[in-house]
Amino acid sequence: MKYIKESKKEMRLVIGQWPLGIRQWMGSLLMLGFISSCSVSKQIGKQAGTILLNDTAISTGHIGISIYEPATNKYWYNYNATHYFIPASNTKLFTLYAGMKYLGDSLVGLRYTENNTALIDSIPQITDLVKIFPSGDPTFLNKEFPFQPALEFLKKQKHLEFCDFNQIEPLSTGWAWGDYLEDYMTSRTSFPMYKNIIDIKFIRKDSVLVHPKYFEKDVSFVRTADSGFSVKKDFLSNKMTVMPGKDRFKKIPFFPASTAQMLQDTLKQQSVWNSSRRMKSEDLETKYKIIHSQPSDSFFKPMMYRSDNFYAEQTLLMASNEQLGYMSNEKMIDTLLKTDLKDVPQKPKWVDGSGLSRYNLFTPQSFVYLLNKMKNEFGWNRIKNILPTGGTGTLSSYYKKDSSFIYAKTGTLSNNCALSGYLITQKGKLLIFSVLANNYITGATPVRRAVEKFLLAIRENY
Repeated sequence: MKYIKESKKEMRLVIGQWPLGIRQWMGSLLMLGFISSCSVSKQIGKQAGTILLNDTAISTGHIGISIYEPATNKYWYNYNATHYFIPASNTKLFTLYAGMKYLGDSLVGLRYTENNTALIDSIPQITDLVKIFPSGDPTFLNKEFPFQPALEFLKKQKHLEFCDFNQIEPLSTGWAWGDYLEDYMTSRTSFPMYKNIIDIKFIRKDSVLVHPKYFEKDVSFVRTADSGFSVKKDFLSNKMTVMPGKDRFKKIPFFPASTAQMLQDTLKQQSVWNSSRRMKSEDLETKYKIIHSQPSDSFFKPMMYRSDNFYAEQTLLMASNEQLGYMSNEKMIDTLLKTDLKDVPQKPKWVDGSGLSRYNLFTPQSFVYLLNKMKNEFGWNRIKNILPTGGTGTLSSYYKKDSSFIYAKTGTLSNNCALSGYLITQKGKLLIFSVLANNYITGATPVRRAVEKFLLAIRENY
C-alpha cells in the first residue's frame, strides 16, 4: 500500500495499485458484510413487525427497539431507537451504574468522630461524645440484613450527637402523591431506619402489632376491626387511624421522623442529640472514621431483582454523598451526565433514582450505551450476579426455558413497560437490547409476552 500526501492535513490510500485479484476479493468481502448486515436488520425488522408492531396491545401505543452487538460495535436493529420514552424502573440501570461506580466494595454505614466537645450550647462539655454523620445507607435496622455493624458500634457509645447537614425532599417530582401509603413509595432520608417502613399486623379485635414500637403512640382506632383492618395516615405526619377492613398485615412508609429520638428509643440507655448547627468550613477538613455495613453487590442484587424503589433512591443519595460530599439526587444526576455519562447518545431527562417519576425520559439507544459501558467497566461476571435472569426476580414468570441466556431489568408503570439487558443467542453471540413501550391501553402482561416472543426468536435464529 502506498500513501500519497495530498495536503498537510490529509493522506489518501491508493487502492488502485493493488493487484486486480486482491481488489476483487476485498470488494467481495465488503459486499458480503454489507449484505449480511442488511439481511439481519431486515429479518429482525420482519420479526418486529409481526410480533411487536402489529400486536393488538402494543399497536395502541408507541414502542422503541434497539439491538446491538458489542463484539462488532454494530446495531443489528433500531426502531424509534432515538425517540424518548418513559422508562419506568429501567431508570434503575442508570442508578445501578452510579452505585457500582462510586460505592466501592462495601457500603458506608456511617461516618463518625469521637472525643469531641458538643456542638450545641444546650449540651454540657462531654469528652466521650461521638458525632454521627449519615451516609444514606438503607440497610440500618433492616431485617433483610442481619449483620449490623453500625448498630453494634452505636450500642457501645454513651453519648451520641446526630449531625445532618442535608436537606432531602422525601418524595421526588413526578411521583403520584396519592400513592404515599404504598410501600413502593417509601420516603427518602439521609439516615434510614427500619427501611423507613411501619409494619402493622392484625392480632385480634381492636388490637394490632406495630413495628417499630416507636410508632405505637401514633395509632388510634375509630371503629372495631373484627377480622381485618384498613389504615389512614396523615400525609405530613405519622398519625394513623385504624378502621375495619380486609388487611391482616400492612406495610406503610413513615414520614421522616426524628432520627435522634428514634435512635434513642432503639438504643435505650444512650443519650442522643440532634445537631442544629450549620456546617462550617472547618467541617470539610474533619477526619472521619467509617463503619462499613454490607458488601455492595449483596445490596444491589435485591434492588434489581425485585426492583426496589427505596433502595434505588438511597443508592443515588449514597453515591452523591461519596462523590460530592453531600446528598442530592439532582446534583448527582447532573454530575454524572456531565462526566461519566457525557457520551450517552441522547441525553436523558433523568429525574429520580427509581423510575417512579413520569418525568423521566430515555431512549432505547441510551440504555444500550449504558449497558455496554457497564459490561466494559465492571465485567460480565459481576453484571450477571446482579441482574435477574429468566425465571427469577421480576422475570420470574418469563424466559423460564434455558433461562441463563438473558439478564435484564424490567420497568412497569401504568400503560408503560420496558425491558433492557443482555441476550445470548444460540450461536453464542452476546447482544445488548432495549425495548420501551408506552401508552398502550391494556395491562402489561400481553406486552411483556410479545416482547418475550420477539427476543426468543432472535435468540433461536442467530
